Amino acid sequence: MLEQYGYVLVFLLAGFVFILGAFLTGWVFSPNGLLGLKHKYRMEIQEDTYECGVDSIGSAWIRFNVNFYLYALLFVLFDIETVFLYPWAVSFRALGWPGFIEVIVFVLVLMGGLAYAWRKGALKWE
Repeated sequence: MLEQYGYVLVFLLAGFVFILGAFLTGWVFSPNGLLGLKHKYRMEIQEDTYECGVDSIGSAWIRFNVNFYLYALLFVLFDIETVFLYPWAVSFRALGWPGFIEVIVFVLVLMGGLAYAWRKGALKWE
């Protein structure tokens, strides 16, 4: 029995060693790390942000409208809905009427959430 716990201990130790190795490698090769490569390879083009070949304009510290986040949350909500509906559709015949009624309640709750977001103006792009 203790032999099985030994395997778990070996995997935990290997995981910690892997994580510590990644941190140590990042620290050694970072510009302020052990090797101190910040003066050797410091160039303007290396510090520029790469955005699909388009030059950056302005600062990255701008305020975003909260509607971006609301759209993202609503997208995730309805994306998760499709993830839950797919297994239901695959086993539709095995679930019968109780499964059908449960999914109708599920969709009605989600549609209520959509109606609430619509009524509050979360879907208006301004």
